[in-house]
Amino acid sequence: MFKIKSLVFLTALSLPFSALSAPTEINVYAEEFFSAQWGPGIEVKKMFERETPQCRLNLVPFDSRSTMLNRLRLEGKKSKADVVVGLDNHQLEAARQSGLFGANKVSLEAISLPIKWQDSTFLPYDFGQYAFIYDKTKLKNPPQSLQELIEREDLQIIYQDPRTSSIGRGLVVWVNSLYPPQQTEKIWRRLATHTLTVGKGWSETYGVFLKGEGDLVLSHSTSPLYHLLQDKNSNYAATEFSEGGVLQIELAAKIAGREEDKDNCAEAFLAFLISPQAQKEIVSKNIMLPVIAAETEPHFDALKAKQMRTKALDTLNLSGEQMKRWIEQWQRALSR
Repeated sequence: MFKIKSLVFLTALSLPFSALSAPTEINVYAEEFFSAQWGPGIEVKKMFERETPQCRLNLVPFDSRSTMLNRLRLEGKKSKADVVVGLDNHQLEAARQSGLFGANKVSLEAISLPIKWQDSTFLPYDFGQYAFIYDKTKLKNPPQSLQELIEREDLQIIYQDPRTSSIGRGLVVWVNSLYPPQQTEKIWRRLATHTLTVGKGWSETYGVFLKGEGDLVLSHSTSPLYHLLQDKNSNYAATEFSEGGVLQIELAAKIAGREEDKDNCAEAFLAFLISPQAQKEIVSKNIMLPVIAAETEPHFDALKAKQMRTKALDTLNLSGEQMKRWIEQWQRALSR
């Protein structure tokens, strides 16, 4: 643990800064789950500024990662962003194609994920696996595979619209990773026969589920830990499907071409995101898993150890066009 912490902060604190009388301010575009009052962003900002007083962060919140990426592409080279927090692995190609992001110098030695991470531009800061959540006291025989979930019409399913939700896109990726293109429209139509609702976002759909509607709701395998730790409620569980699951890896990156002082602060902040103290805050507030091997919180660390042994489908190299085609196919299937 000490070795990992030392590596992270050696990267951050050894960066050169100009001898300015006032701290350098950088703009951090951040999606809601990081920047909201209930998210980790505010406390991470305070901790970072204490550790690196020559830098100040200005958090600029966005209601979704899609909105954030669209804003960045619209602003282009004129964007005021210096760092972006909250992209995910299924936006990688679209983000790369924007040409806005630059490689960072943060060491990846501390990164510990179920898949090997080698990208030097987009830095993971948490991750989770998509799963359907159910109440164990109400659903005694949960599905053991995605195929069973699709075929069992006795189950009422809730999930998110992939056009507006990254978690909804996760289900689209999951289905298309397991089934050939000629079968997927039929699968969506079959699932639609016992889908209770397709909501705009996670908060809306999870809220419907918690009111007692539906048998399963799409979320992350970490969601039961929220209920256990925050509500002292052990009734909720996550499905474990035999085919394997799809990971959502949340990413941060710096904007290329910034002046030296801003670039140095951006580098320091990226390095800080994978420090043990920041990871502990991110894990507990985002209800996701840490990306480093250092201890953060016992329940999350135990789930991560299990996740490292669980089959994860390789979905890193998806193009924006491929995702667009898959979502259009989903939309066609539901409109018939």
